[in-house]
Amino acid sequence: MKFYRNLFIIVTGLAGLFVWTGCEGDFRRSAQGSLSQVLVVMDSTQWDSPTADAIRETFGKEIMTLPRPEEKYDLRFMDLRTNRDLEYAKNHKNTIFAAPIDEESNVGAFIRAVMSEDIKQRIAEGRNFAFPLEDRWYKNQWTLFLSAADHETLSQKIRDSERSLVGHLDEVERERWKSEVFRRGEQKHLSDSLMQNHGFSIRVQHDYRIGVDTTDFVSMRRYLHDNDRWIWFNYKEDVDSFDWVDSEWINNRRDSLNRKYIRGSREESYVTTEYRSPRRVETTETTVNGRPALETRGTWTMTNDLMGGPFLHYTIYDEQQQRIYMMEFAQFAPRYSKRRFMNQFEAMAHTFETDTTLVPEPIAFID
Repeated sequence: MKFYRNLFIIVTGLAGLFVWTGCEGDFRRSAQGSLSQVLVVMDSTQWDSPTADAIRETFGKEIMTLPRPEEKYDLRFMDLRTNRDLEYAKNHKNTIFAAPIDEESNVGAFIRAVMSEDIKQRIAEGRNFAFPLEDRWYKNQWTLFLSAADHETLSQKIRDSERSLVGHLDEVERERWKSEVFRRGEQKHLSDSLMQNHGFSIRVQHDYRIGVDTTDFVSMRRYLHDNDRWIWFNYKEDVDSFDWVDSEWINNRRDSLNRKYIRGSREESYVTTEYRSPRRVETTETTVNGRPALETRGTWTMTNDLMGGPFLHYTIYDEQQQRIYMMEFAQFAPRYSKRRFMNQFEAMAHTFETDTTLVPEPIAFID
């Protein structure tokens, strides 16, 4: 295998890239590839292996909280057959290299070449298996090396570490989506108004408009005839703990607020949560800019009307303000796939900030 030997020679000098840092800025070109796309580099004879299946079941898992399930990431498998293939893989925005550490293939040779002897020993002994890297060959790049003693071991480790492995890429992609969302500008005056009048803010995309603005509820809408999107905020004050908040309380309060404020054009039509199988409503623990939060995803439906779509909701606790915030994003766009819009909503949600000078006044007791 001539290319196997040539590849090994080419990559033996790449180990140093694992510790490379720029001292005076990074002037390299940006990596290529689409958002939400992952290139999976494996020997073609292993595309149906347990490792490949585990990657599909984690990074390519279907999102069941959308009206129609969509894969979390679009996976594209490729082999390393030529040096051009290697250069293409190194140039890609999101790339996974996966093979057992002793696999006799070009991918196996590449992985061994970029690992130190100590790391290879740790892999063989099962102490390490995943090595996520950022910006190693190009700017704005995420790379993940996956290796273990064999496919069965590697596949199980991938499944067991799904949350951390996929979560790391999610964080990288979220920052990219922020750049995409605000590429055409943002409305800083709306962000400033939220902070001044309500004690919190998010970055607002360029064409949202204020709808309702009351004491503790604010809504915004970005209306297009084939892609209607809206956001609302609500907050509850004088809350000294977040421990009691659960999915039942969240969804009951969400439905109450949606019924009151997010109404349809027909009489007695309003937005409510859809619980119809096989669609799911899922609540998971997370953080938003360091604040404890619960993230809820699912679909909504319009009572007394034929409308529906996805929603993304955050319930956030600010201990200093002693407030619980609720922030919900939703969409009605039957013609479009929904994943990318949920990614945009998530990016916007993670710009959430609060007024650090706003502290509840202590209660004065009368003797």
